[in-house]
Amino acid sequence: MTIKLRDGRPMPRLGLGTWPMNDDQACQAVTHAVSLGYRLIDTAASYGNEAGVGAAVAGAGVAREDLFVTTKLRGSQHGYDAALRGFEESRARLGLDYVDLYLIHWPLPDRGLYVDTWRAFVHLREQGLARSIGVSNFTPEQIARIAEETGVWPAVNQIELHPGFSQRALRAWHAEHDIVTESWSPLGRAVKLLDEPVVTDLAAAHGRTPAQVVLRWHLQLGAVPIPKSSDTERMRQNLEVFDFSLSDEEMARMGTLDGDGRMGGDPETHVEF
Repeated sequence: MTIKLRDGRPMPRLGLGTWPMNDDQACQAVTHAVSLGYRLIDTAASYGNEAGVGAAVAGAGVAREDLFVTTKLRGSQHGYDAALRGFEESRARLGLDYVDLYLIHWPLPDRGLYVDTWRAFVHLREQGLARSIGVSNFTPEQIARIAEETGVWPAVNQIELHPGFSQRALRAWHAEHDIVTESWSPLGRAVKLLDEPVVTDLAAAHGRTPAQVVLRWHLQLGAVPIPKSSDTERMRQNLEVFDFSLSDEEMARMGTLDGDGRMGGDPETHVEF
């Protein structure tokens, strides 16, 4: 199952997140994930596991064009020239000729460099080194600024998204501007969403795990979740969410969990490494 990006490229509807794995853990997890059928793998320079991800991709026994590898620029490498260097460092660690999706990890508005950084991303896309480009943790205002100043809109905005923090207004804005919403921390483990009675009741009703119900909720919102797991059985379960659906009433029940459940940084104030 794929979703079409604004640049016309297909992106898998569900992937594997790799934070906070180290190289060895990431290599093992990605190897298992690919064998189970995962085709979208998400990493970042700041995770410190790009070499492990790359090793797994190289040894996966799957054609490179069938895998969708995402990585992200480290915050300390904002700026045009620094971003180009940062990309080359990531590409070398991954051991890849190109990445499928390259994201600005955080906007870091206090540094005031995300527009110049985006110009570097546009160049990388024009060179075919980053097949698609996007952002992570950006606000509508920040996205509109880079689009207005460069003429290029991001294909993806990867954001914190889970039933406790559903970001309705931002998701609606993304849809209006043909930007795919990708969900990090989709299971909201830090806020214990998987123990919520609404989730456990729906899981029992469908004969599914609570995690499967939450991931199905993401899919029906049109989002692309990237749950992290190093457990092979959980990986398998997380992938088995395309053969059932939640009714409108059940989706509304899930909506009652929404609140100020933010676990990560605020894009307006977050300062990254």
